[in-house]
Amino acid sequence: MSTAMVRAEGVRKQFGGLEVLKGIDLSVERGQVCCLLGPSGSGKSTFLRCINHLEKVDGGRLTVDGDLVGYRQQGSRLYELREREVAARRRDIGMVFQRFNLFPHMTAVENVTEAPVRVGGVSRSEALEQAHALLARVGLGDRSGHYPAQLSGGQQQRVAIARALAMRPKLMLFDEPTSALDPELVGEVLDVMRQLAADGMTMVVVTHEIGFAREAGDTAVFMDEGVVVEAGDPRRVLADPEQERTRAFLSKVL
Repeated sequence: MSTAMVRAEGVRKQFGGLEVLKGIDLSVERGQVCCLLGPSGSGKSTFLRCINHLEKVDGGRLTVDGDLVGYRQQGSRLYELREREVAARRRDIGMVFQRFNLFPHMTAVENVTEAPVRVGGVSRSEALEQAHALLARVGLGDRSGHYPAQLSGGQQQRVAIARALAMRPKLMLFDEPTSALDPELVGEVLDVMRQLAADGMTMVVVTHEIGFAREAGDTAVFMDEGVVVEAGDPRRVLADPEQERTRAFLSKVL
């Protein structure tokens, strides 16, 4: 039986006449960290958003933990799920964006407890206990009562990670989580992500942090113009890429 947490088969996506994903084939096994690399506009973030049905695929098949994303199959036909069903499945997938998207009028601990209480049906006392533990896990145990405006960008992103973890996801998606941060704050977020990887969390990460991909990634996938150009062990792909397009990209970012 396949252990794949994420499986994409010929996934296509277009916006109007622009085909952004041109048949993506990709598999991420349980407990693996898959790093998506490539230039802006290559389709990385669009593919990530397809995984939790923030974008609907226009072709191919995409499954998470064996379940079709956004659809159910009956015989040979696919039927789109109702929004409530999509939302229920999305609870199992945590997502961290470039921007932190924290509620500015809520403290760090309130941001982390909001979804478990309102969406997950967890009691407020249990949610608070879990939130304090998660904030401590991301190194912010002493900042639980602070509002986003009182936190640095790196601290806000770590609260956003804790918030995503509060729903106890089986899969975490990161869309360039350090791109909006000042350079000196990048390391504290990557350290949290490295610890998640060490703890066995399945992760798909869109990133330009080549060092993180090399150290924490199990698979590096280089995308360009809506296709997977090259994929494999990060140490091999980054040190000795097979494709000229990969070599050209890495020569500019390393």
